[in-house]
Amino acid sequence: MGRKNRRQPDPPDSVRGPGVYGPQSTEEHADGEWVVRRVTGSGATKTYRCPGCDQEIRPATPHVVAFPADDYGNVEDRRHWHTPCWQARGHRGPRTQRSSRGPRY
Repeated sequence: MGRKNRRQPDPPDSVRGPGVYGPQSTEEHADGEWVVRRVTGSGATKTYRCPGCDQEIRPATPHVVAFPADDYGNVEDRRHWHTPCWQARGHRGPRTQRSSRGPRY
């Protein structure tokens, strides 16, 4: 009997599992309901900017991806956060955005 060289179709997400993301949950906060995904270190392949601390999230760093639950998965609203920044976001004030030439005080 001959060998089949055709690739098998990918299983649906429900069979495949969460992949690079950990479990997905919905969290209720003062600013609304958020869908939160935990990204493993092996799943983090790009550099992102954390809106909580305005620092880079380097590749291979586990972190959180959050987006409003009412706008499920919209790329424009998706934000990557350091896990501690996401957990503390209700306790700290908004981060002031300054230009690269602005004063640091």
